[in-house]
Amino acid sequence: MASIGKIARRTFLIGTAAIVGGVAFGVYQVRKDAPNPLIAGDGEATLNPYILINQEGITIIAPRAEMGQGVHTTLAALVAEEMDVAWEDITVLHGPPAQAYYNQALLGLALPFRHYADTEFQHNLRKNVGMVGKLLNLQVTGGSTSTKDAYDRMRHAGASAREALKLAAANQLGVDADTLQTKNSAVIAPDGTTILYTSLAEAVREITPPDVELRDKSEWKYLGKSMPRTDMVAKSTGTASYAADTKLDGMKFATVRMSPKRQGMISYDDSIAKDMPGVEAIVDLGDGIGVVASNTWLAIQAAEAVDIEWEPSSYPETTEGLREAIVASLDNEPDSTIRDDGDVTAAIDGTEVTATYHVPFLAHSTMEPMNATALYTGEALEIWSGNQAPVIVRDKCAEVCGLEPEQVTVHTTMLGGGFGRRGEWDFSSHAARIAKDFPDTPIKMTWSREEDMRHDFYRPAATAQFRGVVANGTAQLLEGRVAAPSVTHISSMRLVGQIPPGPDRGHVEGAADQPYAIPNFRLTGHLTDIDVPLGFWRSVGNSFNGFFFDTFIDEMAHAAETDPLAFRLNMARAEHAPSAGVIEAVGEMSNWIGETPENIGRGIGFTYSFGTPTAEVVEVEDTGNGIRINKVWIACDVGTALDPSIIEAQMTSGAVYGLSAAMQGEVTFFDGEAEQYNFYDYDALRMHNTPAFEVRILETNPHMGGVGEPGTPPSMPALGNALFDLTGTRARELPLIKTFDLIL
Repeated sequence: MASIGKIARRTFLIGTAAIVGGVAFGVYQVRKDAPNPLIAGDGEATLNPYILINQEGITIIAPRAEMGQGVHTTLAALVAEEMDVAWEDITVLHGPPAQAYYNQALLGLALPFRHYADTEFQHNLRKNVGMVGKLLNLQVTGGSTSTKDAYDRMRHAGASAREALKLAAANQLGVDADTLQTKNSAVIAPDGTTILYTSLAEAVREITPPDVELRDKSEWKYLGKSMPRTDMVAKSTGTASYAADTKLDGMKFATVRMSPKRQGMISYDDSIAKDMPGVEAIVDLGDGIGVVASNTWLAIQAAEAVDIEWEPSSYPETTEGLREAIVASLDNEPDSTIRDDGDVTAAIDGTEVTATYHVPFLAHSTMEPMNATALYTGEALEIWSGNQAPVIVRDKCAEVCGLEPEQVTVHTTMLGGGFGRRGEWDFSSHAARIAKDFPDTPIKMTWSREEDMRHDFYRPAATAQFRGVVANGTAQLLEGRVAAPSVTHISSMRLVGQIPPGPDRGHVEGAADQPYAIPNFRLTGHLTDIDVPLGFWRSVGNSFNGFFFDTFIDEMAHAAETDPLAFRLNMARAEHAPSAGVIEAVGEMSNWIGETPENIGRGIGFTYSFGTPTAEVVEVEDTGNGIRINKVWIACDVGTALDPSIIEAQMTSGAVYGLSAAMQGEVTFFDGEAEQYNFYDYDALRMHNTPAFEVRILETNPHMGGVGEPGTPPSMPALGNALFDLTGTRARELPLIKTFDLIL
């Protein structure tokens, strides 16, 4: 079996050259009219974009980016399950920018239905709306949609390839294809004759892959099991290749220093920097500067030596001013009313509960800082970038260099963390812009950590006000108002220069769409008109609404003098059985009895997001030298569990990400600039304060849910609720370190 490097560089090129002695497969109904990005040379054939067979092995082309979430393993298993490929024979490569790899599942999330209550009609409508993604070339990894999008398509690709190989073998052997079997990357005749798939690469190119039925789940041997990850050996041995590992002959090194106020640059003085030994150029980028030098460290030092006068920010310059603007928008008419059941103005006898909550801006803080390598020749551009949106990267880099998109080749590497940040293109276009000034010279552009932190596209700060009424141990009324600038609007303006029509569902997700039977229930969204650069952060609006909504549910439970878990369970049972199931399961896992020792606190959190109801119980302990998190129990219902170990890892990862933000995550502003520079002032959980985890996966949901993001939202309220149980103090603002003595 050839290595990934050999296949990628020697055997075939995607979109521009031949697949040597091989054939590519991938029959799938919804993409039959999408152009195939694998273009064959003379005497060769391609039959669509997911599977490549040649004399050297079997390569699966993954349409989604691998950023640690294990998606390349699961996507490979979808193909291998139907194709009967031996697991050890598989190589996975990321697909090129291509319409064929569009994400059908992503746009369907925007429909304003209650996702948990989807009828078959609504579920199919989401799929049909998702087809618009083809017109938009929406090749994006995000929204916890990768496996949902690929579930049918990549299995069909494997099944059709299997049957095409059987037809090719039948022609060689002179037998009926129905008499042949497939196993471990080979076709087997009734007499035991075995023909390897790789030996059929030439013969199968004349075969039109048939449409075939998919196998029943009862026949699965890969799917539904924990498979060895396809990236495991490379990552364990340090041989995995990230964008930061790109090495090309004659490479020069660059960095950028962009406006921390996110506006233009008035002037700069580079007299000191340009005379530093090894500095080759200072490049004017309009709203900042680029530096090209003999190594990255020197480029970063020279960039810091440039004296720059920046234009002032266009948004309030301080954290306090930004919060005032967000709070003030609560007085405006709502921009959305996604949930409006019953009558929240009705007079109801019971106990009234009110609360106001605040959360801060947050950074993505990926471990691998933003970077890309670009080679510009005057006629073409080649770029190596760890990104979540290859088509966008291609088109934006083409625009920067004055090229047509087809003149740009994008190599999507493994990502050292994404969380939504690498769905942006700024770091790639910076590399392309600098490379344009150095034709025929590879430019490796790397941001400093400080540039990365202070030039992020942040998760927005947000505020919410809630009013509720409880009576007879149940919630009778809940009215919530959520205020924040819109991630969707700001991101859309940045990408296409216009705002999508209709209410902003993402602004209230995690609150308006929760599966609780509350007779009088209204949730309104109030958008704040400030232009702090925002981006999609892991779980997006669910990340702040999950904290707001579930914390208030906890407050209502205590006001009703009802056990918090039972309070949630009763409301969920009347509305959505899978949600009730995970609440019940996490109670069983944690042996929840509603009582804890004096120095122990427990809290439950629940959020339905990305099609997956997820409940978490967090246990905290007052050690006498600070409060630590002892353990977290997680129950989720994903509908169909394709790889339990990956689901468990993603649920745990999502919770760690959320707990880190809840404990200490905060981006503050002064003089229009973010004040956080590095991990010393924007840290995450470390080994010594990361709790133990236990995960249970349920499969009663009628449709497949996502797994990359649903673990994040409930972790934040669960921790706050546990701290309330421990101390009797209710924190209505994050980060929690402002209120509690947490062990960091």
